[in-house]
Amino acid sequence: MSGTLLEQTRADHEDVERLERLIVKDLQRDAKTHKERLHQNHRVRNMVDSIMNSTSRLIDVYEDKDHARQDEIALLGGQSISGQNVFSVFYDRLKEIREYHRRHPNARVIDAGDDPEEVLKEEPWVDFSGEEANGRFLDLHELYNQYCSNKFGQSNDQQIEYSAYLNEFPQTHKIARKHKLTKKYKAYLSDLTNYLLSFFERTQPLQDVEKVLSKVEADFEDRWRAGTIQGWEDRGVGSESSIELSIDMDDYESVDELVELGPEKLKQALAALGLKTGGTVLQRAERLFITKYTPLEEMDRKHFVKGLILEDLQAAKEIALAETKMQRLCELLHDAIEETKGHVEKKQSYTYEEMEAEREEEEVQAETDSDEEEQQIYNPLKLPMGWDGKPIPYWLYKLHGLGQEFKCEICGNYSYWGRRAFERHFKEWRHQHGMRCLGIPNTKNFHEITIIKDAKQLWERIQERQGVNKWRPDLEEEYEDQEGNVYNKKTYTDLQRQGLI
Repeated sequence: MSGTLLEQTRADHEDVERLERLIVKDLQRDAKTHKERLHQNHRVRNMVDSIMNSTSRLIDVYEDKDHARQDEIALLGGQSISGQNVFSVFYDRLKEIREYHRRHPNARVIDAGDDPEEVLKEEPWVDFSGEEANGRFLDLHELYNQYCSNKFGQSNDQQIEYSAYLNEFPQTHKIARKHKLTKKYKAYLSDLTNYLLSFFERTQPLQDVEKVLSKVEADFEDRWRAGTIQGWEDRGVGSESSIELSIDMDDYESVDELVELGPEKLKQALAALGLKTGGTVLQRAERLFITKYTPLEEMDRKHFVKGLILEDLQAAKEIALAETKMQRLCELLHDAIEETKGHVEKKQSYTYEEMEAEREEEEVQAETDSDEEEQQIYNPLKLPMGWDGKPIPYWLYKLHGLGQEFKCEICGNYSYWGRRAFERHFKEWRHQHGMRCLGIPNTKNFHEITIIKDAKQLWERIQERQGVNKWRPDLEEEYEDQEGNVYNKKTYTDLQRQGLI
């Protein structure tokens, strides 16, 4: 092996194929615990990153901007370059290979199928705090302290509890707008978004979070123009205001046409742009007509409302975008946030002794989990698992006949293993539902009947047999006349028709 360009290309292709096979094999394994799923996702993510790096190098090689690949292929074909002799080129390359192996005496060819199990047993290191419990819960205590130490986090001069903060931190529309333009709120919002982003990447490494956030930015422009962002409905920037959209400046060619809209509509349009709304109708129309040919960035500051400048409006848009990204991350982490709320409420109800006992139990559980992961259950006969999580004895498996399969067509060809489970299923909901769909009562007469055709034939015979002993009202229904004589229905009807009764 040498360090030639073609050898590097071959090695990169081999790495890509080997990693693809490892990814498929890893994803086919069933991860039973949260920790195993987390390590599996990070292993796959690391292998995907390695594939991306290898393919990036291969693209550069095949583009061959410096013609290095072309020259090397020409040398392999015996073509001389720059007037060199073919034999001199050959011996130069032989010298290069010998020099490479002299400098790397332990170099060897690694087979792609050496031992992939060792790779799949690796546990990637993921940085989680103790409160996060390997990605099960969020740790927002630092952000909670930052929230409570600022004015935007104080409600009626009272500090909220951590459990209440978990419900309120995604609801940024409740914060007063005067606090949102401060540097402290921007820093808090940035720290919160960065933490949620970091937690999402650590717990769900296979998700493309950049694609999700880019979609949020694309949708944000439309929502900002439409004024549908919660907490920012009445705050637009330039032509991106929802109220301004009701007046399309391209439809108006003069100030007089704008005057016809009336003072109230002009006032709303000016307020949406952050411009002064006072003056006569003509002055309002002139002020609004300026925006048709002059961007807001280039307009004179005298037209804007006092204390409301364009930089504030642009900062408001940036803050609204940051809040939208943070809320989208909260939606993606909804399950983790809900589990964190339940975990915090559960801990608040504990005494100190219970908290210490739980901490010791978690330490013992972590040790036992690590021991169980190292042990593999030997079950070559694929016996069912017992109550202790181990395969049941083989004699018990044969005693109950669990190797016998019974299929029931009435249950949708569902399989029952063992005679006991088969006899029990005739009283269970699946078989009862199948008989109800056939319009047949689920009685003892149909016990052991599993084929639909047999069940229908038996039901027809039962109905025919019941017809012999069936009650006939014309012969068995009794009637009594005024004198107390008793007749059946047929006789009574005949006598009454003849006028004898």
